[in-house]
Amino acid sequence: MSTIRQQIITVLENGDHDVREISQLLGIREKEVYGHMTHIEKTLSAQGKKLILTPASCVECGYAFKRRSRPERPGKCPRCKSERITNPRFSVG
Repeated sequence: MSTIRQQIITVLENGDHDVREISQLLGIREKEVYGHMTHIEKTLSAQGKKLILTPASCVECGYAFKRRSRPERPGKCPRCKSERITNPRFSVG
């Protein structure tokens, strides 16, 4: 049986997903997925692979959070102050 992190890596190798999709596929909480992402990035780096992050964006004005280093979804848009933010998406490259 594989670990949760190995299962997340397998899911990400098969396409890009947001944290909600990963949590539903594996039956774990979204918070747990966020907690594993930093470690997964290090594991992939050691394997010569890369964790690709498609940044979160504002639904209202389209602002993309490109410089954000944390994997969590931001609370609100700095441009228009909307709280309608898409989740960042992850994949393996």
